[in-house]
Amino acid sequence: MTDAVWGPGIATAIGSMPGTDPVEAARTVLGEFPELVPMPELPARGVGADVLGRTAGMLVDLAVEVVPSGYRVAAPGRDQRRAQDLLRWDVDAIEQAAAEAGAPRVVKLAAAGPWTLAAGIELARGHRVLTDAGALRDFTASLTEGLLRRATEIAERTGSRVVVQLDEPSLPAVLNGWLATPSGYGTVPAVPEPEVRGLLSEFIEHVRDGTGEQVVVHCCAARPPVELLRRAGAGAVALDATGLGEVSGRFADELGEAWEEGTTLLLGLVPGTDPPGEVAISELAAPARGLASRLGFHRRALAERAVPTPVCGLAGASPTWSRRAMSLTRDLASAFADELA
Repeated sequence: MTDAVWGPGIATAIGSMPGTDPVEAARTVLGEFPELVPMPELPARGVGADVLGRTAGMLVDLAVEVVPSGYRVAAPGRDQRRAQDLLRWDVDAIEQAAAEAGAPRVVKLAAAGPWTLAAGIELARGHRVLTDAGALRDFTASLTEGLLRRATEIAERTGSRVVVQLDEPSLPAVLNGWLATPSGYGTVPAVPEPEVRGLLSEFIEHVRDGTGEQVVVHCCAARPPVELLRRAGAGAVALDATGLGEVSGRFADELGEAWEEGTTLLLGLVPGTDPPGEVAISELAAPARGLASRLGFHRRALAERAVPTPVCGLAGASPTWSRRAMSLTRDLASAFADELA
């Protein structure tokens, strides 16, 4: 591996932004987070700009279309072309912003992870991709190839290193059997933890080898499967630090072991939507400092082993608050770095 992507004083965002202008979004995030630039995602543009459609646009030799229940496997058509066009414009925008302001050190490219993608796309006969072993294998291979192609393209066009973030919001539902069938009348059986970890581990290994960088996995559930993600090879786990509740028992052990073993935590601390009033840095830092104390670590661990982020994406924020949230996130990183003095 090359030198670490994250370290004291570095902050970033999860990815999604308000608005529909990719050039403006790229300039904004590059200005706010020059060390670790989140590739902007603009879901307000509609079909093909949401996490599933955007990721489907990266697939190689597979395509999807929009149906009333969501996305379904299909022959290449206008929905797939739209997703590919939007992604192409996003890459053009980040290249333009990098040419204007100078190449960022690292660009973070986000995509749905293999389990969330397979949970969110239907096969032609109406079942979810993850219920068919062959289809799951094909989608995982296609996503691996497409994601690495896109990462290579961004690296070549910006002159930056590229780290991949896998968004896995559906992982708890997959593991616990909470995922509804497309009809809504039942649930998909839980996938055994070893099977989930095995596929994710193989996927992460391929992406890590292809980019030469650690892989981030993002899951903002109240109890993200931290141990599973660490054992699958995630170099960093992104989570909502404000929504963890009481960190105790087995979950505290998972978080403590992750930090002890060198897994970086991307801690969501800044509201992702406009708060009712002004918020202070001390207030925003409190969940992180409380977590470090609960796990038995000195506050300096927040500089050494954590990266502050907004709680989740900023797509639901006003443009004014999204900029303020990014500024506050940078301020948190500086505050954590001060603990090393």
